[in-house]
Amino acid sequence: MFTGIIEEVGKVKSVQISSSPAAIEIEAARVLESLEPGDSVAVNGTCLTVRTKKKRSFRAELSQETLVRTNLGQLPPGNRVNLERALLPTTRLGGHFVQGHIDGVAKVLTIESENGFAFYRFSLPSPIKPYVVEKGSIAVDGISLTVSRLEGDSFQVAIIPHTLENTNLGERRIGDLVNLECDVLAKYVESLLSHRANLEKRSGLTVEYLKERGY
Repeated sequence: MFTGIIEEVGKVKSVQISSSPAAIEIEAARVLESLEPGDSVAVNGTCLTVRTKKKRSFRAELSQETLVRTNLGQLPPGNRVNLERALLPTTRLGGHFVQGHIDGVAKVLTIESENGFAFYRFSLPSPIKPYVVEKGSIAVDGISLTVSRLEGDSFQVAIIPHTLENTNLGERRIGDLVNLECDVLAKYVESLLSHRANLEKRSGLTVEYLKERGY
């Protein structure tokens, strides 16, 4: 579990797609201080397991699911990535609960600047639409952000100067791909409502039925 508050911007040293398994090596500094093989680390919001650790880098394997759902397999050496270690019980939850399970990839559509702030608009894949709401939380390349506007097949976020300075978002350009993870609470609510509807259908017991009888 993560918070979406980026600790460090690392750099892709290599991506090996043709190897079995596929793997990525990331150059870093701060996150390496307490990182050990077997630990979880979010790379552009994707939860990866550290396979090996060197003095200035770590290596993690990439599953087929990761290659299909994220932008990691398309990153060239030298590309800067957002890094965050898994949260501790004593960690301040400055962002929101982020699992590191990417829901899909979006494209940067527009970038506008005003008084040091930036407004980014991203495409919104259809399968993700039900889970994205105005003023709700969303993780973009692992960064905990708030949706400021929904516009059909896109959404907008307002970026403060601190975020631009301490993540790789300021380097993103129109057409670039980013990883998206929706708030997990929305997914659980959908699942609970779906199960309740199925239960009511099978049993004939509904909320209206109970209300009519004084419950």
